[in-house]
Amino acid sequence: MNLNTFPTKGNLILAKNSLALASQGYELMDKKRNILLRELMGLIDQAKDIQAEIDTTFTEAYKALQKANIELGIGFIQDIAGTIPVDDTIRIKTRSIMGTEIPLVEYTPSKDEKPPYSFYSTSDSLDEARIAFERVKELTANLATVETSAYRLAESIKKTQKRANALKNITIPTYQNLVTTIGNALEEKDREEFTRLKVIKRSKTG
Repeated sequence: MNLNTFPTKGNLILAKNSLALASQGYELMDKKRNILLRELMGLIDQAKDIQAEIDTTFTEAYKALQKANIELGIGFIQDIAGTIPVDDTIRIKTRSIMGTEIPLVEYTPSKDEKPPYSFYSTSDSLDEARIAFERVKELTANLATVETSAYRLAESIKKTQKRANALKNITIPTYQNLVTTIGNALEEKDREEFTRLKVIKRSKTG
């Protein structure tokens, strides 16, 4: 709406409607920001928990692998590692939180999948290492979802905060001033009209 709008009752109504719309927009932006912040805080806590479990599981996996290398030989373990196929079971989907697209990295480990080696020629330590590394892969997929989601939410919060600030500090005060200015002008115009009519009435009665 043009700030140099001519002071009429119609334009006053338009200015009030614009002010109401801007105020409503600010409330929605503020609610959106708070919802996204809660989601972000939850994701940060999840990331910390997952990272801690990854660190612990990695330590267990490398200890088991080191033991397997000693028991079976590094060359033998490398040959087994070379037979493991590339994993193509990871899928990426998305979901929306208040208009923000959040990635979902899906990884479902097979419960019935047999290891690519025979049990009679290996040891328990190799099994322990394989299971631990599979768990690390699953946790890493979860962490990728959480960290990427947190990053996108943080960017969305920043944009939302910027828009909310613009509405609160610029748009809403501008329309408040416009409503006041038009209202004062109309009141002044009404007073002038009242005075003019009073003078005319006096002149007729005189």
